[in-house]
Amino acid sequence: MLKGKKIVVGITGSIAAYKIPILIRLLIRDGASVRVVMTPAATHFTTPLTLATLSQSPVTIEPFDPTNGSWNSHVELGRWADLMLIAPVTANTLGKLANGIADNMVVTTYLSAKCPVFIAPAMDMDMFRHPATQNNLQRLKSFGNTIIEPQVGHLASGLSGPGRLEEPEKLLEIIREYFTRTHDFCKKKILITAGPTHEKIDPVRFIGNYSSGKMGFALAEQAANRGAEVLLITGPTHMTTNNESIRLLPVTSAEEMFQACSNHAPDMDIVIMAAAVADYTVKNQSPTKLKKRSSEFSLLLSPTRDILAELGKRKKKNQVVVGFALETDHEIENAKKKLKLKNLDLIVLNSLNDPGAGFGVETNKVTILSKDGPIAEGTLKNKSDIASDILDAILNTVFNSKIKKTD
Repeated sequence: MLKGKKIVVGITGSIAAYKIPILIRLLIRDGASVRVVMTPAATHFTTPLTLATLSQSPVTIEPFDPTNGSWNSHVELGRWADLMLIAPVTANTLGKLANGIADNMVVTTYLSAKCPVFIAPAMDMDMFRHPATQNNLQRLKSFGNTIIEPQVGHLASGLSGPGRLEEPEKLLEIIREYFTRTHDFCKKKILITAGPTHEKIDPVRFIGNYSSGKMGFALAEQAANRGAEVLLITGPTHMTTNNESIRLLPVTSAEEMFQACSNHAPDMDIVIMAAAVADYTVKNQSPTKLKKRSSEFSLLLSPTRDILAELGKRKKKNQVVVGFALETDHEIENAKKKLKLKNLDLIVLNSLNDPGAGFGVETNKVTILSKDGPIAEGTLKNKSDIASDILDAILNTVFNSKIKKTD
């Protein structure tokens, strides 16, 4: 199943490193080409000779090999790979990965990697639960990396809890699944919107909202990783992407987003409107800074154009349009109305009543609805995982059914 796939395996100094020779054997059996990178500490737990024999390739530990004067290029390794798996990952290495502390070949290769990176932590449960570790994991997720969550079980310390590295067979299954999914949106053009819009009051003030853009960017990263050509139209946000399959188009106001979506949506197979677009804009924007007054001050607002309704109205045959609904009351009822009124294929419902969901956080909890009713009522997950669920729903529930009807 992995024939021709190039995989870099990074190993750090954890007792769980004993599982990695088994994984490498399984990867080679599946037809993958494997190159191993180790931290010096990892060599205490599994030998380079074993790994070189199983991978059929020299193991890289140091940048420079004094025995033959050769230079091991982390840049070459990072560009060679179709996928990088770092397993097991200690708490120490998590901190280095999250903060770019490039003092060993595993981290320098990670920083050079142009491919998706999977990170599998393994450590004692108290280390795993520590806020520093959790913050590093969240940061790595925000970079677009996939975290393979450790399992609950008996640990080397004698305690029992979360921290066990996944078994080699499960790691193989995860890698297989990734390559199976890599091409499921191949040749699909997807427009995704993200972030807030800022409606100008004067040159220094605006009306906005709390949207960070994290959900839209997570959707863009996941879609690109699955083979799509992505146009990401984003309002003002601090989020960035280095994915070469994502074209970024920044806008500021609701009107600018309307124009950008109107211009590009006709060429798209799928449109996902994850942005939190302002419902109102300031009617009389001041060209100069407004001065503070001692009396009351009012702004006259006018409604912005409904981008989602307009795209639903213009929707082409076989085109999929997905909207988002953020509700505080009568959530399902309001989402169903929006789905129908705006001629959508799917709607993703957020409730501000769910702790850990909404603006500015790394997690979300959504319900995905189609015209036939709820497809999935989710649990609280990282936004990257939510993005994957949304794309699965588009592919399995909507897109394939439209193709079948056409056929």
